[in-house]
Amino acid sequence: MLSRLIVSAAAVTLISGVAFAQSSTVNGAAGGAVTGAIVGGPVGAAVGGVAGAVVGTAIDPPPQKVVTYVREAPAPSARVVVKEKIVVGQPLPETVVVTPIPDDPTYAYAVVNDQRVIVEPSSRKVIQVIK
Repeated sequence: MLSRLIVSAAAVTLISGVAFAQSSTVNGAAGGAVTGAIVGGPVGAAVGGVAGAVVGTAIDPPPQKVVTYVREAPAPSARVVVKEKIVVGQPLPETVVVTPIPDDPTYAYAVVNDQRVIVEPSSRKVIQVIK
């Protein structure tokens, strides 16, 4: 009975953590470890810390003004096609030209396989695919 209670509480904690993702890995890991320790003791702390770190690395969506800019920005004259599937959280290939967003340099965009994507300029990681 106690083990079911612990597993249920851990599942609720993980689900609620996904719904309210932390903005940093450190906060997510610490929060998960504390919650896990309360629910399951030392083992719960270890499991909660790992789960919290995973939730804490969730990618924040860009502001609406960035999405609007990318939708309305002119497409590059050269069409870029890559074999790899464009996946949120994965970097774009080096062959893709990434264009910074003038009003918000924390974001950039590219048009790949006729899809507009918002990326993090430093890592080229895809943040959002515009539909």
